[in-house]
Parts: sequence; structure tokens; C-alpha cells
Amino acid sequence: MKLIKDKKILVAADWAGFPLKEVIVKYLEKKGWEVTDIGVKDPDDPDVEMFHRIGLRAGAKITEKEFERAIIFCGTGMGVHLAAAKCPGVRCGVVESVPAARRCVIGNDVNVLSLGAWYVAPEMGKAAVDAFLNTKFGDDHEWWPDFYEYHKIAVDEMEAFDYDEYKANNFEVHKLGDLTLSLVDRPEEP
Repeated sequence: MKLIKDKKILVAADWAGFPLKEVIVKYLEKKGWEVTDIGVKDPDDPDVEMFHRIGLRAGAKITEKEFERAIIFCGTGMGVHLAAAKCPGVRCGVVESVPAARRCVIGNDVNVLSLGAWYVAPEMGKAAVDAFLNTKFGDDHEWWPDFYEYHKIAVDEMEAFDYDEYKANNFEVHKLGDLTLSLVDRPEEP
């Protein structure tokens, strides 16, 4: 598996996401990342691949454990996201801000970041990608009691989810644990 700790990342874009993808690839390569691009190479190609096929292809690389994480692009970020998320084990987040990019990993262990080139400016995209690549599941929420455990149950249950089993169980989730959280204020720093 190609890991982010080894500075290896997968990217893919359709024709609409291509301009932002190009900016991000150059940015990452300048920072020493090895980037594997499996998306559109020429947006003017008359046989350009459709967005959902790009998303499915990227999602499959995560499912097959060829890559730990991926960054995908289309016009809104939503189309490739929907397709990639069809692949087992893909936890894809569409983000338009740096806090959202961090939070999607911290609380949901997102392994595919989706950006919309029509809504995310290049500098915001760079900062969001940095946040995505430099954040780990559970980071920065040690002060929130049971934060990691609560979200780990959710991620594990989503990974184990089988619709047929869910339906046969009268639409009740097979629970792998339970925890209750309530909103709390961050404690004062000493």
C-alpha cells in the first residue's frame, strides 16, 4: 500500500476538476510528494472520461488497498464523491474549507478528499489538502471525553455495514458498541 507517511498519494479528476487538480499536483510535487494521477490528462480530449467513472476508479484503488488516501476533483466535488463512496472501505468527504478538511479526518477517518474546482480557490485547495494529509483520526480532541472511542464505533459500524443484513434486522444497525457524548466546552488552558 502506498502510504501518506511515505508521501505517496493518489489523485483523479474529471474535466471540470482538472484545473484545480493540476494546481494541487504541482504543489504536492514541489513538496516532495509522489503523485499518481489516474484521472483525465487532457480536458479537451473528445473521449474524456465521465466524472462517475473517475470516482469509481479512485475508490477502487482505496478498496484494493493500493493507496491509503486519495484526492479527487470534479466541478462541485459531489459527483466524484458519490461514485468513490460506492466502493467498500471508502470514506469520502467533500470539503470547501480547511476546518472541514481537518474535521473530516479527525472525526470520520476520511480517506478520500473531494474538492470542487468551481467552488474551491487554488490557495484554499492547497491549504485543505495540507490539512487532509497532515491530520490523523482523533487528532486534537483528547479534551473531549470519549471522542475517539465514539467516532471509532461509528467508523467501524459503517465499515461493517451490510444493507441486506440491515434490512433483515428490521433496519436496525448491528451495534459494535455504544457511547454517549454531549457537547462540552473546551477546558481552560492553564
